[in-house]
Amino acid sequence: MKLEGKLELTWVGKNEEIKLEPRILVEDKSKSYGDPNTDNMLIHGDNLLALKALEKDFAGKIKCIYIDPPYNTGSAFEYYEDGLEHSEWLCMMKPRLEMLKKLLADDGLIFIQIDDNEQAYLKVLCDEIFGRNNFVNCIAIKMSPSSGLKRSHQNKGFIKNKEFILVYSKGNVEIKSLYDEWEKYDNHYSIFFDGTKYDSLLNILKTNFQNYKKLNYNQYLFYDEIKQFIIDNATKIFRSHDASKWALEGVSSGEILYSSESFHIIKVLNPSNNLEYEILKSKNKNTGYDRLEPLSWNIINGKIQTLRGDLWQGFEKDMGNVSKEGSVKFPASKKPERLIHDILACSTEEGDLILDSFLGSGTTVAVAHKMKRRWIGVELGNHAYTHCIPRLNSVINGEDLTGVTSAIDWQGGGGYRFYELAESLLVKNEKLPIYQINPNYTFEMMCEAICKIEGFDYKPEGSFHGKSSENRFIHVTTEFVNAEYIKTLSKELSNKQSLLIYSTKFATDLRLPDNIVVKKIPKDLLKKCKFESEVR
Repeated sequence: MKLEGKLELTWVGKNEEIKLEPRILVEDKSKSYGDPNTDNMLIHGDNLLALKALEKDFAGKIKCIYIDPPYNTGSAFEYYEDGLEHSEWLCMMKPRLEMLKKLLADDGLIFIQIDDNEQAYLKVLCDEIFGRNNFVNCIAIKMSPSSGLKRSHQNKGFIKNKEFILVYSKGNVEIKSLYDEWEKYDNHYSIFFDGTKYDSLLNILKTNFQNYKKLNYNQYLFYDEIKQFIIDNATKIFRSHDASKWALEGVSSGEILYSSESFHIIKVLNPSNNLEYEILKSKNKNTGYDRLEPLSWNIINGKIQTLRGDLWQGFEKDMGNVSKEGSVKFPASKKPERLIHDILACSTEEGDLILDSFLGSGTTVAVAHKMKRRWIGVELGNHAYTHCIPRLNSVINGEDLTGVTSAIDWQGGGGYRFYELAESLLVKNEKLPIYQINPNYTFEMMCEAICKIEGFDYKPEGSFHGKSSENRFIHVTTEFVNAEYIKTLSKELSNKQSLLIYSTKFATDLRLPDNIVVKKIPKDLLKKCKFESEVR
């Protein structure tokens, strides 16, 4: 018997999809702030419709996406509800993730922060949308200590300390390493230094420094000395492992990278996995080869920095002060600026484009602005006005002294343009069962909206309102289109050019040349997408 199917997550409503209307964005210049030539965009409106509105101009251009969607905990917060039925939550997330994938650059990364309530389901959903082979990491973040009010629930389960960030790409992407300041001495390495193998850094100090022999060799007693020794010798200290058989066989043909009185360091190739390794070969022994690995620290600005993995600790300290960041209150929802800084630091460069479509109080774009990234932020709630605007204005004015401001020496500058997501182009007639052009639309808004729906760039020039290539144009009118009207427009076309006309009324007996098509408003628009007042 032939078995068919695929591994996927299913739920009620998963396959109920609508063809979204690509809305236009209307700038509210009274709320735009700072440099008028900026590319930064703050958008107020439903984020799914806003993402659709961005699709044509920004598909494949976003270098880093960070979102902090509702965790579906069943709680009701001051600014939004966080208690959707499980299948509704998945129905909310799926189309948004699909749109975000379209916007993400081929060399970009998406970071999605979540907690235990939906993490497992979100992982499977993201595997399906982005591809399981494009899963990069699941980062665990320590967000709170095991003290305080949390202890009142300790008999019901282990106290919650962590959240997760799922990281996906669209292909092979290089991530820049992150480092944390070294806070404690680790005594479990077998270490090579100056041609000699030691059990630990402490034993190096005991052997090389006479005054230590008279003292109690306590690792904490010598913490400062060990720290200074690492700073002075960071490039000379290696963690060592016994070399495997293939390494011994490959030593004779390896490339000598370093040679001293005591040993060689030789680069060899592992034929089984085609990876290069550094092997230490003692000059004083016939055996005793070791594979060398640089220890997981760097010396940055005179401080020992240890390599960070997928466990991010220390952010519980930031959470204690996060309410003060940006000078806006956002209880139980705001994320630390340092967390967003680290995400952007490992995935972007200055000038790269960042997107957050669950913007909240504006943390992501505030940090992106301070880090000199370009950004787009989308927020549906009223706090787009009450939180995001004052926070960003303070950043631009150089008045925000919180978060990562001092760490990156932010002085102010830049700007953003504020946009409202336009209402639907077509609305139902109040008396008749038909659709009509939204009475709140100006003629220019209607032209731009139709261009967007048909995939044209809105660039009014002469009789044409937009073009999709050098040879394909669109014209929109509310006038009656007849043969003479067509003849007038056709004179502006060359032999290789074509024209699409949208009109509210035209003659039924039109004879059109092969390079001109006429469509009716609203009839032919209704075939293109579904017009709704809002999508929630």
